Amino acid sequence: MKAANPGTREEDFVEKPFTQVLSQTRSLCPQCLRPITAHRVREGDDVYLVKECPEHGTSRAVIWRGGPALETWTRPKTPSTPKVPATTRDKGCPFDCGLCPEHGQHTCSALLELTSRCDLGCPICFADSDVRSPDADPDMATIAGWLDSVERASGMCNIQLSGGEPAVRDDLPEIVAMAKSRGFPLVLLNTNGLRLARDEAYLTALAEAGLDSLYLQFDGVSDGVYESIRGRALLRQKERAVERAAAHGLGIVLVATVVPGVNDRELGDLLRWAIQAGPAVRGVHFQPISYFGRYPHPPADADRITLPEIMRGLESQSDGLVRAADFIPPGCEHSQCSFHATYFRNPDGSLRLLRDNGQCCSPKPGPIVAADGARAATSFTARQWKAPECGCSSNAGEPLGDFDAFLAQARRSAFTVSAMAFQDAWTLDLERVQGCCIHCVAPDGRLVPFCAYNLTAADGRSIHRNAHARS
Repeated sequence: MKAANPGTREEDFVEKPFTQVLSQTRSLCPQCLRPITAHRVREGDDVYLVKECPEHGTSRAVIWRGGPALETWTRPKTPSTPKVPATTRDKGCPFDCGLCPEHGQHTCSALLELTSRCDLGCPICFADSDVRSPDADPDMATIAGWLDSVERASGMCNIQLSGGEPAVRDDLPEIVAMAKSRGFPLVLLNTNGLRLARDEAYLTALAEAGLDSLYLQFDGVSDGVYESIRGRALLRQKERAVERAAAHGLGIVLVATVVPGVNDRELGDLLRWAIQAGPAVRGVHFQPISYFGRYPHPPADADRITLPEIMRGLESQSDGLVRAADFIPPGCEHSQCSFHATYFRNPDGSLRLLRDNGQCCSPKPGPIVAADGARAATSFTARQWKAPECGCSSNAGEPLGDFDAFLAQARRSAFTVSAMAFQDAWTLDLERVQGCCIHCVAPDGRLVPFCAYNLTAADGRSIHRNAHARS
């Protein structure tokens, strides 16, 4: 054994985890947002995004913990440029979003922010919510222009109506009807559900206007979770929103922001609750917390939870109701952004995995063209996230044949489990941004990848959100 030199410390002889540079990408400095080189670096079982700014030094953030290994989690895609690019390449990604001709994926879902107002003040929210007057909300003509921009740039993608909390707008049913009249395949409401739980007439008007589904904020099945994340006990209101939306024929996807130490131990309980809630609940979707706003110091690795941890947590906490091996990478967005699996919900509350056969989020197994993946994901989401019909008769009122009845029952029983990891200034990977299929509509009508639109530097500065107010 080699003798220690004078002055060496005992910890110098502690075995360090194996370190391996897996690949190189581009990112931004979280302090100044300067474009810089970044590396995906494996240390033991974990992978970090490591980058160095000439001015602000090195930053590192965990992006993947444990198995499945990051290097095996891939779905090869051939990039496909936007239908009608709205900007040219000038400063490079992510500053030229519009979309620019170098973006590698079409729009699967376009998100319209209908208001900055909200009836909650969640500290973890990425949206720019405030208490401004309703007069500051975009008017109907502006929203119509946004829908025109989406159709021109992306065609008939799915539409998410968001905010703030869009249900603070009394004219939301008219907005829903306008979007439906354009022929978009799915009109989805991103909502905390509070008004829908208490205002029956409002919910009825939304359903009659043609609203298809709710993307319902639903973080857990105990009030302690909501008190920690949302500031007050909300479980009963959330349950009531599900009950009433189901009675009005709306599809529901439960969306949980997963925060370490708060609700990461309730993944299995939430999964079981969603399964038992009935066929109107079409699935449950998990979003690991990401950090926007003012963070003068990088969030600690303990403040993050990664996609493989959620996969494994779902398996262990559900007693094998789902398995980590069930989940596969997406066929639409970048592979490292998400996972999903589709199941049949059995009458006893168990799930039977529907193997990916090319119908869920990709046109076929194996390498795909990005545009084909976007079309498949758009179509699958529009079908799956709407409420199922009863399965006893056709649209014309005729009884269904045995095979048609089987298909209708299969659709009623379909249930999805998915997750998407949004990026912040410490985890931003521009390869992932260029493969994004969820695009926010900026006030001037440009389409901007979701993570680029919501990105903020450590001091709260943004690249795209509110950029029009500073110009």
